[in-house]
Amino acid sequence: MFLFKGLESHPRSFVKAVSWRTVGSIDTFVLGLFFSGSAKLAGAIAGTEVITKILLFYFHERAWSLVRWGHRTEEEVAEAPAPVAAA
Repeated sequence: MFLFKGLESHPRSFVKAVSWRTVGSIDTFVLGLFFSGSAKLAGAIAGTEVITKILLFYFHERAWSLVRWGHRTEEEVAEAPAPVAAA
């Protein structure tokens, strides 16, 4: 099952989801307040969407962990030349 593969741990994916949703929920609240003029309605919208979007983001991240495109192996990373410092 796709939830058990990938280089990123489940706790890391979850913490990333929560931090991103905090930013997103603040944005949703501000937009809800701007368009409705009601802090109560904006809070209800932001409070509801935070739960659904954390779950959606978590599953989205876990699904992307299966996609090999743009993902280097540990050997490729070890063989890559060291970056050159800017002068």
